[in-house]
Amino acid sequence: MIRFECDYGEGAAQPVLDLLQKTNLEQTPGYGEDEYCARARALIRRLCRAPEAGVHFLVGATQANLTVIDAALKPWQGVLCADSGHIHVHETGAVEATGHKCLVLPGTDGKITAAQVRAAFEAHRANPTHEHEVQPGMVYISNPTEWGTLYTKAELTALSEVCRACGLYLFLDGARMAYGLMSAANDLTLADIAALCDAFYLGGTKCGALFGEALVLTHPALDRDFRYAIKQHGGMLAKGRLLGLQFLALLGDGSPDAPYFAMAARADAQARRIADAFAARGCRMRYDSPTNQQFPILPAAWARALAERYAYSPMGTCEGGELVRFCTSWATRDEDVDALVADIAAL
Repeated sequence: MIRFECDYGEGAAQPVLDLLQKTNLEQTPGYGEDEYCARARALIRRLCRAPEAGVHFLVGATQANLTVIDAALKPWQGVLCADSGHIHVHETGAVEATGHKCLVLPGTDGKITAAQVRAAFEAHRANPTHEHEVQPGMVYISNPTEWGTLYTKAELTALSEVCRACGLYLFLDGARMAYGLMSAANDLTLADIAALCDAFYLGGTKCGALFGEALVLTHPALDRDFRYAIKQHGGMLAKGRLLGLQFLALLGDGSPDAPYFAMAARADAQARRIADAFAARGCRMRYDSPTNQQFPILPAAWARALAERYAYSPMGTCEGGELVRFCTSWATRDEDVDALVADIAAL
């Protein structure tokens, strides 16, 4: 079975394993207070052009999401997000379990707009009984989105301006950050994201690390005492250096040739090959994704035929066919894509 159902099915990129092995028997302070984490923080600040930002390492994306949201919001506040947002659909109510409601907005291809955020904020304030409702306190987006789509710099700028005008934090889930940054359709840089968002993270788990996300807090109020929030939510890893080491290995010198960026660019290109193969057979793509996730609508017989050899994610029925997701990763092999493309052509 050749697997295309996710981008975290493999272990870790070789540079990560090499650095972990090289430093394995070194003794360092715990809880992320070691020199490797310090170096990784400095590198991330440089890449983001945010010298004063707080940088914190957490084990996984759900942990990062709930910790940031719970730390940022007052007990009566909730977080605005798309109806397809990961925190709303795929995190088992983790945010709600902290006491904060997901305030859902209808998304378009996984995205929400500045106009929607302003309308939701103003509708809440205009309600004469608004003290009886959950107050919006934050906007959460993913980039890439759950459907592989990307926010443009203009869209993110508009969201940022509305959030600042309304006093809302803007939090960007970057679990697939690398695949977004390296997409040919992307016009955002890490520096842009740092300038426009109050919190975001560079995903590691889905981008070549064994585990881990590098959270960047650019708003001073969010960074203040944030390590207390990490500890309270069970996120302060005793062997914290394992997180910093991985980002050092992945980010290298910060150039486009560093593993984090080069592997993502390759994954995006392989996903494009898969999309082109489906398009050549007349399959419509449900979402115009320029990243590593592709969503073809297949005849049921084709879906069954491909499932005999390939693992993919069924997404339900759509327009009389089967909506599925094929996902490449930092480790997807050329020969596996070659095989899939040939089998698509033979359908």
